[in-house]
Amino acid sequence: MNRQHDNAIIAQMAAAIDPSRHHNVEDERHLRGENEHYRAAAVLIAITDRAEPGVILTQRPANLRSHPGQVAFPGGKIDDDDADAVAAALREAEEEIGIPPSAVHVIGQTDVYMSGSGYQITPVVGIIAPDLDLRANPDEVEDWFEVPLDHLMDQTNYILRHSVWMGTGRQYYDMTWQNRRIWGVTAGIIINLAKRMEKGRILA
Repeated sequence: MNRQHDNAIIAQMAAAIDPSRHHNVEDERHLRGENEHYRAAAVLIAITDRAEPGVILTQRPANLRSHPGQVAFPGGKIDDDDADAVAAALREAEEEIGIPPSAVHVIGQTDVYMSGSGYQITPVVGIIAPDLDLRANPDEVEDWFEVPLDHLMDQTNYILRHSVWMGTGRQYYDMTWQNRRIWGVTAGIIINLAKRMEKGRILA
């Protein structure tokens, strides 16, 4: 890694995800009952070590039963064999797009996201080299791509949309990057991180 870039990104992100820095977390827990069971999951927010950093996202295959074709972070359910959320996120990232766990400089975890589909998702933030030989596992993802971090953290790039889901009012964030739609849980996790970075505003 380029240590100058790496150190700057780490300092910025470590300050942003500091647990002592409180803010109002947005997620979908209101779509489920208070006593509903949530399945534990973890995702990796992989930030590339560049002068202008990016974030790695994946495109899910269109033939999946769950969230077909949607954009997501590398990640998935936390297995019994996983030591913790970090281990799960790193394992899934390796399985999906070939990021070696040893190539990730883990900074820490950010706000847990409770999804309407019943997952308690822990986002793990890490830095990776920009020149890793990433390859999409066709059984897991259709493709991967990189979006500039500044673009994702600028909340003015998002539209706040409203809908009804299973009889309950729902709001979600929606944006497009080079003809790829980033919305729902993925956008929600990004927005929570963006709020910590204190940039921009939301379009209502």
